[in-house]
Amino acid sequence: MIRPGITAAGDRVRLPVRDDLLAPLVDALAIAYAEDPYMTGRLLTGHAARVLALDYAECSEDTPEFERSIRAAEADGSREALLAGLPDNVQRDTVLTPDDAITLAGRLTKAAGFIRRTTNRITGS
Repeated sequence: MIRPGITAAGDRVRLPVRDDLLAPLVDALAIAYAEDPYMTGRLLTGHAARVLALDYAECSEDTPEFERSIRAAEADGSREALLAGLPDNVQRDTVLTPDDAITLAGRLTKAAGFIRRTTNRITGS
């Protein structure tokens, strides 16, 4: 279950994803690279090229909308190819039971309320 916290500055709610999301992705990528560095490298390089092309298309004012759509589809496709090689537990979205969702919502509300009360006290609002 995600356990929200408050940032060190005390002005934002933090949703930690490192252990639940990033660590398993890095682990899976490391294993894939160890098993087949050539193919993993090619897949990553191909995806990087597509992401950079999409970034350029989105930032360029003279890029037609159809080309942005093509670049987005290419980046999505290479991302899907990479994700397809990852273990299922890394690919799944977090799914909460109704009780867990209510608990998470309560924790978020509590943290946000604390920040609001603290900020209002400091600023005098």
